[in-house]
Amino acid sequence: MTVMKVAVMNEAGKTAGSELEVSDAVFGARFNEPLVHQVVVAYQANGRQGTRKQKTRSEVRGGGRKPWRQKGTGQARAGTIRSPLWRGGGKIFPSTPDENFTHKVNRKQYRSALRSILSELLRQGRLLTVADFKVAQPKTKEVIARLKGLGAQDALIVTEAMDDGLMLAARNLPLVDVRPVSAADPVSLLRHERVVMTAAALKRFEAWLA
Repeated sequence: MTVMKVAVMNEAGKTAGSELEVSDAVFGARFNEPLVHQVVVAYQANGRQGTRKQKTRSEVRGGGRKPWRQKGTGQARAGTIRSPLWRGGGKIFPSTPDENFTHKVNRKQYRSALRSILSELLRQGRLLTVADFKVAQPKTKEVIARLKGLGAQDALIVTEAMDDGLMLAARNLPLVDVRPVSAADPVSLLRHERVVMTAAALKRFEAWLA
């Protein structure tokens, strides 16, 4: 297995000569744009809920009699106000609560898309690796100071496990999201300008996607 070295940054945003060896197969993969697009669309579609309800022409109230006589009015023929052609009429293909939006993506495709995303983020300099990302107290100003030192005001912070203190400190920042490795998905990885990942989280990704 070939390895590549990733610089580990300190709190001041400097590399300080520290490096981490990771698998080239995971963090050096080529960017497969069609696959990434497919997985992102599937992930968003699978998160949709069938909460919309529209009426068919049989469910629209009224329309029991002909609006006007067939001939002699100068208007087009009409048999009911329930027609989908009428404003307030029924829908031809209505949305229903049991509508299924799910897209199937198998595990191999999903993991390959994650490898492609992480590799491209690293090539673009958007993936920043830090030794650790903890706050002494759940204070928002501490998170702001750490991210400012890294030059990442719009960032996804990925930790190895759930950190409640860090979550509380960052929840008021609209451009910052905190997630453990298990909750990092393709959409969240691509949404932010920077991805700040701890060294332990990076190794966790490597073990999962290798």
